[in-house]
This record gives sequence, C-alpha cells and structure tokens, in this order.
Amino acid sequence: MDTPPSAARPSIAPHLPSPQLPDVVCLSHLRWDFVFQRPQHLLTRCARSQRVFFVEEPIEAEGGPRLELLPRQGVTVVVPRVPAGLSRQSSSALQAQLLRELFREHQIVRYVLWYYTPMALDFTRHLEPCAILYDCMDELSAFAGAPPDMAARERELLRRADVVFTGGQALYESKRHSHPNVHAFPSSVDIAHFNRARAAQPDPEDQVHIGRPRIGFFGVIDERLDIELLAGVAALRPQWHWVMLGPVVKIDPAALPAAANIHYLGSKRYEQLPSYLAGWDAAMMPFARNDATRFISPTKTPEYLAAGKPVVSTSIRDVVRTYGAKGLARIADTPADFVAAVDAALRESAAERLREVDAFLTATSWDGTWTRMSRLMHLAVESSEGLSPVQPARVARPGVA
Repeated sequence: MDTPPSAARPSIAPHLPSPQLPDVVCLSHLRWDFVFQRPQHLLTRCARSQRVFFVEEPIEAEGGPRLELLPRQGVTVVVPRVPAGLSRQSSSALQAQLLRELFREHQIVRYVLWYYTPMALDFTRHLEPCAILYDCMDELSAFAGAPPDMAARERELLRRADVVFTGGQALYESKRHSHPNVHAFPSSVDIAHFNRARAAQPDPEDQVHIGRPRIGFFGVIDERLDIELLAGVAALRPQWHWVMLGPVVKIDPAALPAAANIHYLGSKRYEQLPSYLAGWDAAMMPFARNDATRFISPTKTPEYLAAGKPVVSTSIRDVVRTYGAKGLARIADTPADFVAAVDAALRESAAERLREVDAFLTATSWDGTWTRMSRLMHLAVESSEGLSPVQPARVARPGVA
C-alpha cells in the first residue's frame, strides 16, 4: 500500500480477451483511482488477455442499491453504492445480491476470484469459481482500523485458496506454513516509466521554488511514517529540503512535523512522478518500525532506483535484505544516522551506482512478474478443472463446489 499517489494509469496496450481464459473477479479494499500500485500494475496486464472486474468496497450513497461500472484501461471497476446506516451483515447480503446481478448481466460464468481483502469472504462465499487466488500484499490485520476479525477471515481464505502470492519475502516467510502453494512476488517496477526521471526537464510548478538539495518521498502518508524521524532530520539539516508527495490518510495532518524545509505537495498522478523525481537529489523512505511496517516491501524502492536516485531508508526488513545488503540503498534509523547516510549518498559516484542499479533492475519488471503469476494462476485453474498433468498442492475450499 506504500505506492505512488495517482489517479491516472500508465499506457497499457489494447487487449482482446480470450474466450478460452476465465474471467478474473478481484475483491479489493483499495480504490482503483486512489493510488496506482501493485493491483493496478498486475490487473491491467491481466486485462490484456481476459476480462477483469475490480470490485471495490461499497460507498454509502442516496438512492437504491446499485453498481457503478467504470472502464479503466481494460479493467471494469465495480463500485457498489449502498444506503447509509446498514449493519455489516445487511451490507454483506446486499453486496452478494449486487454481485449476482453483475454476474448475470455480464455472463460471468467461468471465473477466478482474486482476493486482496479476506473481508470480502462475507459476501462471496456463495460463489463457485474455478480457482481462488489470494494476493497478500500487506499484513492487513496490523493496520490501523483493521476489523477485529481480519485475522480469522484470512485463515479462512487461506483454507479456501488454490494459490497464494505474497508482496515480499517477509510476508512469504510469515505465510508459507499456512498454505501449501505460496509464492513470493516482491515489488516490481515499470523501468521505462521511471527512467524518464534521469533526463533533465523543467521542474513542476509547485516544486520549482524549493531549494537544493532536495530529498524526496512519494507514497501514502499514514501511520507507517516515522514522524519523529522526519522532524529530526529536518531540524538537523535546515539547509536541506524534504519533499513529501502523497495523500495523508488515517492520521491527523496537524500531527505531521511542520518546518520551513519540509514541503507537503499533496497527491500527484502516476505520470507526473518522474518529473518530480528528476528534481530530487536523493530519495527517502522514513518508515516507522511498527506492526504496520513489519512485512512491507515498498514498491517505491525500485522506482526510486529506476529514476536514478540514491535511496536512504529505515531498516525495513525487505529493504535491508533486498537492497541494503547489495549496496543499492543506505539504511539508517536515527536522525543523526539518516542525515549522515543522505550526506554520503549526495557525495557518491552516480555513474558507478547506476551501473549496479541497472544490472539489478533488469530482472525486476512488472511484465516479468505478471508472466510468472499468470502461469501459476492458470495452472491452478487447470488443476481445479482436472486439465493439468501437474497437480499443485491444494487445500479444500469448504462450501465451494
């Protein structure tokens, strides 16, 4: 969930869904138009070859219950509109009814259920997919405001799923003993998109007047941000400028550190990010070390690197093991250590760093990740339908035909 703020999507080639491939119905806790991140990268690629329906959480609205369908680069985004004040049980029953109508109207008969949130089980248990996939991109039960039964719902989903993907190595290690068919797919990157930041270009209007050096961050600004660290580094280096891009959610904006050299520029569209990155001298990930960050694998790490920026991060486990150990990112947790790491990054040889970065990123693309994930998804479908000579380990799905 720690990804570039965006209401726009990168260009995706036109697609012609194959009648031989099942539809994909994705159940998500994320809004498609909020940030462009892992689900969008994967499902826009999926939509090149098969129909994809991305079902969001419901929105309370006046009028009768209904579904709003929004076309998004080959993906059909489905937004349930429900009356205000419903109990969770009533809302789930209504969402189940709306899904039945969606399936009937769009002739969704042979399909994969792709879950991002285990809570969607409350209104999808009646469905009969040809396979169930759980893409576990975060430890949602550790996030602020998580439903108290989130962990129980995830255990149920793990019993039902045919294949499980995780958003990083730490999550894989946490889930691998809970299911016999778990695969780690850490954060990937659209290299060509972020490579644009390496070219000289005009500064965006709201960044052009900010002094140098600039150390930047993009992503959702929430309980995962180390507020004390940001305040500390800004105080230690008042001549440096700390640029923060992204929406503020689940925390009080008034709690964010305020200083003349900290600049909150708000959400930016995905296609705008390279132009902001081009004007930075270094990129940072000042994450807190708490339950919400224990298993994250920040997508922004390879994006910063593809943009050609040196990276300084706090000691997030997947960042340390994947990037810190290879010398691709500097790791620091205290304000003094963090500014020392940034100072070293600003003085390093860019040419040498970029050679090492580019060698690493050649095997880290969303296209490659999707190719491998798609193969596993279709193997699960074939196994479920008795078509595959190679039968991956499966766990019975109670109540699913």
